Amino acid sequence: MKKITALCLILTLTLLFTGCASAGEPPSYAPKEEEKLVIYTSHKEEVYQPIVREFEQRTGIWVELHCGGTNELLDRIEKEREEPRADVMFGGGVESLESYGHCFSPYETAWAQNIRPQLRSEDSTWTPFSALPVVLIYNTKLTEPVKGWQDLTRPEYRGRIAFADPAVSGSSFTALVTWLSVSGSPRQEALEALAAALDGRQLDGSGDVITAVADGTCLVGITLEETAMKHIAAGMDIALVYPEEGTSCVPDGSALIQGAPHPENAKKFLDFIVSYAVQELLPTRFYRRSVREDVEPDGSLIPLEDIPEADYDVAWASENRETLLSDWDYARKEDRP
Repeated sequence: MKKITALCLILTLTLLFTGCASAGEPPSYAPKEEEKLVIYTSHKEEVYQPIVREFEQRTGIWVELHCGGTNELLDRIEKEREEPRADVMFGGGVESLESYGHCFSPYETAWAQNIRPQLRSEDSTWTPFSALPVVLIYNTKLTEPVKGWQDLTRPEYRGRIAFADPAVSGSSFTALVTWLSVSGSPRQEALEALAAALDGRQLDGSGDVITAVADGTCLVGITLEETAMKHIAAGMDIALVYPEEGTSCVPDGSALIQGAPHPENAKKFLDFIVSYAVQELLPTRFYRRSVREDVEPDGSLIPLEDIPEADYDVAWASENRETLLSDWDYARKEDRP
C-alpha cells in the first residue's frame, strides 16, 4: 500500500511539474473559513507548488500563497503579530525561524519521532523540512579541486570566491557561522581572514554564487548542497566538495504562526511536509535530503553520517545573528594589506 501511495504521489507531481496546475488557484466557489490555509513561503515555485497542490488535493483545503524572501516575510509576520494574516511560514533556515520564535506557536508534528534527532527543534518552535549541508564548489575547467575551508585563504583565490551577503542570504549566514566554528581562531580574526580572502567581493544573493563560479568570474564558491547538485545535474562546469574540516547541515523549516486564523489546517500542513510520502521525494525531485530517519538518501548523495560534521549551534547562531552581522560588516570595512 505504501508503494502504491508513493507512486500515485509521484505521478501527480509529474503532472504538476509540466504546468498542468498551479498552487493557490481560487476554487470556483468561496471557500468556508474552515477550508482555508494561508501560507507565507520563501521557497522557489518549483519546490512549493507541487507540495502545496498535493496537500490541497488530499485535504480539500484551499491554500492562499504569499511569496517573498525569508527576512521580508518574517518581518511581515512580526508586524502582523497583533492581527495575524497567515497561518504558516514555509521556508527559511531554522536559525532565522528561531530568531523570530516569539512570533510562532510550538507544535510537535505527528511524525516527530521519525525525524533525525539532530534535526529536531528542542522546543518545537519549528518543524524541519529538509537537511541542507553547506558545501564548497569550484570551476572544474579553471582550477584544481579544493579540499576544505582553509583553501579559500590561498593567494590564487583572493577576490575569486563567490559568497553572498549573509544579511540577505540565509545560506550564507549559515556558511559564515560554519566558517567560525571550524576556523580555530578568535571570532574577529576569523571574520577578517574570510573578508581578506573575498577582497571586498560579496554577491547580492545566493543565486549568484553558482553563476559566478560556472562562468569563471569566480573560481570557487560557498553554497548549499541542494543548489550545487541541481546545477551539476544540469551540466554546469562545477563540482562540489564537503570541507575536510567539517561542515554544517542545518535544516530549513516551517512554523505555526502565533494566533493563526486557521491553526488546525496549519498543523495538518506541517504534518504533511514531513510525511513519508513527501519526504521520500525530496532527494529525487528536489536534490534535498530528507529529515526522516526512515528515508534513504539518493544514490548520488553520500550518507549524511559520512560528511565531516562541524560543531554548529543553531540556538547560538540565532541569538547572536545581529551581532555576527555587525562584526562581519566591520571586518569587511577594515583595510587589508
